[in-house]
Amino acid sequence: MSFSQKTVIVTGSTSGIGRATALAFARQHASVVLVGRDKGALAEVSLEVGEAGARAVACEADLTAEDAPARIVDAAIKATGALDVLVNTAGVIATGSVETTSDAEWDDMMAINVRAPFRLMREAAPHLTARRGSIVNVSSVNGLRAFAGLLAYNVSKAAVDHLTRCAALEMAPLGVRVNAVNPGVTVTNLHKRSGMDDGQYAAFLERSKETHPLGRPGQPEEVAALIVFLASDQAEWMTGETIPIDGGRHLTCLR
Repeated sequence: MSFSQKTVIVTGSTSGIGRATALAFARQHASVVLVGRDKGALAEVSLEVGEAGARAVACEADLTAEDAPARIVDAAIKATGALDVLVNTAGVIATGSVETTSDAEWDDMMAINVRAPFRLMREAAPHLTARRGSIVNVSSVNGLRAFAGLLAYNVSKAAVDHLTRCAALEMAPLGVRVNAVNPGVTVTNLHKRSGMDDGQYAAFLERSKETHPLGRPGQPEEVAALIVFLASDQAEWMTGETIPIDGGRHLTCLR
């Protein structure tokens, strides 16, 4: 699964699944374009990518900015002359129901979780076509199943799943594959950024042992391994897939 001589863009690469994915591609000798908003964290990940023996290209960007897609793709092309893989990892989560979700909260969720990946896919499409490349979107088990109290997040991830399927159908004649992974609860800082304190997060992870049939939450490296596989030539006959990697969570009913 070597990605030698290939260039990979990873959004949200400064933490969680994004960081694990960037490092997994680095270990496969890819040139990795690291996208994030935190300059210091980007510098840290760049150093780790370099220590893995790969080339790091740091791109500080807010994915919701109008010029973000062009700047990110340009960074890849200027650095290496090509683009082979786009991984849309960046995302946010927030609680809220039909009654409590505000317009602003809904719009923010859609802007980051759906609009940003779509715009970057559109910008990258000509370059991916030239290399018969691939796209991997990071969705969620919440895109496959409904969970109360996470309305906007659930809908945004369901939209990512269908975006993946529609893009896969449209881009197949171009030789570009598009797939998604749907993680269950994974040990990252996503939920803490949404407002959970340490005690609440510890209780949430403990509860995950009951809600996931395999009895534990996942690790970012496990999701990253699936992402790398889907982007590799070993998966060259797979497209339009939304693959649960969730300890069996999508198999369960309300608990």
